[in-house]
Amino acid sequence: MERALPEVSHEWGETMLKVNDLVVDYGYVHAVKGIDLEVNQGEIITLIGANGAGKTTTLKAISNLIKKSSGSITFQGEDLTNMSPHKIVEHGICHVPEGRLIFPDLTVKENLMTGTFGNKKLSGTEKDELLEEMFEWFPRLKERMNQLGGTLSGGEQQMLAIARGLMMNPQIIMMDEPSLGLAPIIVEEIFELIEKIRESGKTVLLIEQNASMALNIADRAYVLENGRVTLSGTGKELLDDPKVQAAYLGT
Repeated sequence: MERALPEVSHEWGETMLKVNDLVVDYGYVHAVKGIDLEVNQGEIITLIGANGAGKTTTLKAISNLIKKSSGSITFQGEDLTNMSPHKIVEHGICHVPEGRLIFPDLTVKENLMTGTFGNKKLSGTEKDELLEEMFEWFPRLKERMNQLGGTLSGGEQQMLAIARGLMMNPQIIMMDEPSLGLAPIIVEEIFELIEKIRESGKTVLLIEQNASMALNIADRAYVLENGRVTLSGTGKELLDDPKVQAAYLGT
């Protein structure tokens, strides 16, 4: 976490990921009702909203882990709508799910190496370099490299889940509730890490219950309510919005 990463411009690049009129139904339940959103290269985008608003469903639909009723998803101009999940990963989209889902019976190092499976282009040397980079970013993981993943603390498991995702050297990393259930001091570390990931040149799509911290680091944000986007703007604009303050910031 102490590694000084190269400064990059915060000027946004071209549109990387586009979700158009996304609809997802669970039987008779309409979970997502025509969402449109865009993620530009080099941004941190955050989705905020109450439980059940459709945030996690949106990420799962992008990764094609759930069936979409209608709508389209494109990444760098290529249609991903009906692409299989493993092919989507191979295109450079990493999904760090809620609940961490690390492999408890594998060591920290083994967990990290599984992250490279999503990028078949990585050479052995590149994998070694990525592993060393992750150990520089996460000194605690290096200290515990031979420890079983299931024996780590909650915060360490979350760091492992994020580091495992970064081991595929993705273009965009999607994170679902990375701070959930963690102590405040660990939450601060996680958010500092998310900013460093962006500083390293990657793009971040973030779902986060801690709306205040998420909006403070976000370039842009979308508010989801009952499966629809009801507000969007820069992180600062939404922090200053009275409706957002009343509903999500406790002010």
